[in-house]
Amino acid sequence: MTFTTPKLLSFEEYLAYDDGTDTRYELVNGQLEPRNLPTFRHLFISTHIEQRLDAEIKRLSLPWVCLREAGVRTGWRKSRLTDVYVLTADQIAGMLDRSAVCQTSPLLVVEVVSPDSVKRDYRYKRSEYAALEIPEYWIVDPLESKVSVLLWNDRLYEETVFVGSQAIESRTFPELRLTVEQVLAAGNGE
Repeated sequence: MTFTTPKLLSFEEYLAYDDGTDTRYELVNGQLEPRNLPTFRHLFISTHIEQRLDAEIKRLSLPWVCLREAGVRTGWRKSRLTDVYVLTADQIAGMLDRSAVCQTSPLLVVEVVSPDSVKRDYRYKRSEYAALEIPEYWIVDPLESKVSVLLWNDRLYEETVFVGSQAIESRTFPELRLTVEQVLAAGNGE
């Protein structure tokens, strides 16, 4: 019996990969990992956050963009799909007709936890985002009814957990008025 080792993809091969399906993949150590379609709750929450952050960007006339379900390169042979991220307009200048994968660190990343993504969002993405020194990372967890905000400080993430009627405190958006209850209610289509 012979075993073959799967071919490891480069980041460039990942960007060009098309298997003829609508399957979305993350690149993890050179291997494709398919991602399940999000639930409606997941989509409602990520859309609500995207809209709120986008409104704050517009209100403050910042040269930033907020995108949902785009990628971020997290290593030599690694790329993750985020639920929401914020980056500067300069970060995507000249890349408008390329795959929506940011190759520099976003200002803020938001992940919404699903039953199949708990370890990925809390552990793997956290360490990969820390390696990129992403300044702010939110983990929105409807399973545990909480939002964890991780702020990059002195070579590590400092975590603050928000629950219930607490306002989420953001270093990137210090004037944002958004509570955990509002975020979780959005998951009910409210």
